[in-house]
Amino acid sequence: MSDTIFALSSGQPPAGIAVVRISGPHAGECLRALAGKLPAPRRAALVRLIDPRDGTELDHTMVLWLPGSRTATGEDSAELHLHGGRAVVAAVLAALAALPGLRQALPGEFTRRAFANGRIDLAEAEGLADLLTAETELQRRAALAMADGALSRLVAGWRDKVLALSARLEAALDFSDEDD
Repeated sequence: MSDTIFALSSGQPPAGIAVVRISGPHAGECLRALAGKLPAPRRAALVRLIDPRDGTELDHTMVLWLPGSRTATGEDSAELHLHGGRAVVAAVLAALAALPGLRQALPGEFTRRAFANGRIDLAEAEGLADLLTAETELQRRAALAMADGALSRLVAGWRDKVLALSARLEAALDFSDEDD
């Protein structure tokens, strides 16, 4: 996972806002190439995105720079909160695709990176997948609980109880001949 990926992370345009996510070691360079500078970490900034290929303005929009391991994927990340028109989104995606060291993400790749980097466990990753495909209120609630770690916490509690019982059993077996 040494490459940097990008994708439209919101619904398909047209929409009021379209969110494009960038994740990987070159996320900062990509944002700098489009915005001219990196905004303060974890602070929204209003910038003019410029196409590095020809200098044309892509959008006047809000961006976020999220450095380091405290991100959803555990990697340097950037988010572009664009106006959600088809032409705006297409122009920004084309500009990103033209940057060296950057490629379009495969479906589920941001979640896979979050799992690989220890930001979520397998049950939470499955919960996210279920949340994206939920069609009923019950499915939504169950998926949200799973994505939030409810199953993982339940299993961790069971594990702790089993380990405690195992320790007590081993102690009983190891010291059964002692009379204190």
